[in-house]
Amino acid sequence: MPREFDCDVVVIGGGPAGSTAASALARAGRQVVLLERDRFPRFHIGESLLASVNDVFEAIGVADRIRAAGFPKKWGASFITPDGRVERFADFAISNEVRAPQTWQVPRERLDMLLLEHAAASGADVRQGHRVLDAAFDDDGVTISLRAPAIDGGPAPTSTIRSRVVIDASGRAGLLSRAFSLRVDEPTLANVAIFSHYAGVPRGEGRRAGDIRVVARRDLGWFWLIPISDDLMSVGVVLPQSVFLTLPKLEPDVLLERLIGDTPATARLMRQAERKWPVRVETDFSFGSRAYAGDRWIIVGDAGSFLDPVFSSGVAIALESALEGARAVDRALAGGRVSAPAFAGFDRRQRQRYAAFRRFVLAFYTPAFRDLFFSDDPPKHMFRAVVTVLAGYWRPSLATRAWLALFFLSVRLQQRLGFAPSHVQE
Repeated sequence: MPREFDCDVVVIGGGPAGSTAASALARAGRQVVLLERDRFPRFHIGESLLASVNDVFEAIGVADRIRAAGFPKKWGASFITPDGRVERFADFAISNEVRAPQTWQVPRERLDMLLLEHAAASGADVRQGHRVLDAAFDDDGVTISLRAPAIDGGPAPTSTIRSRVVIDASGRAGLLSRAFSLRVDEPTLANVAIFSHYAGVPRGEGRRAGDIRVVARRDLGWFWLIPISDDLMSVGVVLPQSVFLTLPKLEPDVLLERLIGDTPATARLMRQAERKWPVRVETDFSFGSRAYAGDRWIIVGDAGSFLDPVFSSGVAIALESALEGARAVDRALAGGRVSAPAFAGFDRRQRQRYAAFRRFVLAFYTPAFRDLFFSDDPPKHMFRAVVTVLAGYWRPSLATRAWLALFFLSVRLQQRLGFAPSHVQE
C-alpha cells in the first residue's frame, strides 16, 4: 500500500451499518479504521428485526454470537385493529422465499455493542470517542479530520487519517449527506413518535411470544409493542403530524398515557403495565437521498435514508446496504477504480430498496390499505406475497411481484369504490 495512505477505508459511525461494513471489509483483507463518536454501550430504542438480516449475520460471521445472545425470538408480526376484533398474523414462515424465518427482537445497546466488538474481532481498527470533523476529497484519496478523546482533562487532540475510500455510516447525522446536500425529506411521512419501555405487558402464547404487535389507530396512527427482553416491552405510538398538532399540549408521559387509553386494543394490553423508562419523542424521521455514492465515498444505513418504522425496515436496510456497500468498495479497490461509476450498481440498488419499502409505508397510512389488510379472508397467495416483503425480501420472485401488483391494484380500487368493509374507521 502506498505510504501516503493510513488505511484502505475509513468507516464513519459504529452503529449496525458501520460495524457491518467494517466487519465485511476487514474479513476481506482490507485495512479498515472505524471512527465512532460515542462510547458503547449507548441507549437506542429497542428494535424489531426482519428475517432478511439473518443473511447478513451469516455473511459477516456473527450469526453464532447473535444466536447465543439470548434475544427474544421473533417469527413475524401481529397487526391488530383499534378495537382488537381482528388480529392478522404475518408469519414469516408462510413464505418459501424467506430462507430463515425466525429472527430477533433486540435492545439496540446490546446489539450495537455486539456488532462493534465483532468488527474489532474481524480485524477492523475500532476507535470509540472519535468525532469526525471533516472529509476532504481529492483526486487520490480522502483526508479525514477528527477529534480524539481528551487525555487527563486536557484539550481533545485533533488529527487526520488518509484513506482511499470513506463509508459514511453516521446515522441520521448524515455527515456526507448534509455536506453534499443529498437529503430529500418525505413531507407525506412527517410523523411523530412517542415511546418508552414498560414491564408487565402480556405477550403472545407459545411461538408468538416474541412477535411485535402493531395496533392500528382510527386516526391512521399506530402503536408498536416490541418484547425486547424477558422483562421489558418497547411501547410507542406513531402519529401523522397533522393529527399530533390537534392534540392537547401535554407532557410526553401524560400524552402517551392518554393515547394508550383511547386505543381500546392497546389499553387492554397495557392494563397492568408499569413504565420503566422516561418517555421520548422523535419527529420528522423519514427521508431519502439524491445519491448513495460518488467518487471515493458511499453512504449506508440511516446516513442515506430512513423510513417510518411501521414495517421495522430500519436495521434491515442498514445491515443490507452496509454489506452491499462493503462488497462494492472491495471490488472497486481490487479494480483500482473507486469512482462514482464503480459504485453505480450499489447506488441503484439502494434507490430500489428504498422505493420498495416506501411504497408499503405510504400505503399503510391510507384507509384502503388497512381495510384490505384486515379483511376477513385475504387471498392466500396475495397475503403471502405481502408477508414476503414484510420479512425484508423486497426483491421477491416474479410470481410474488405479480401478486403484489394485484394487491396494490386492489388498494387503488378500494380507495375509489370501497368494495371491502372498513375495519379501522368509524
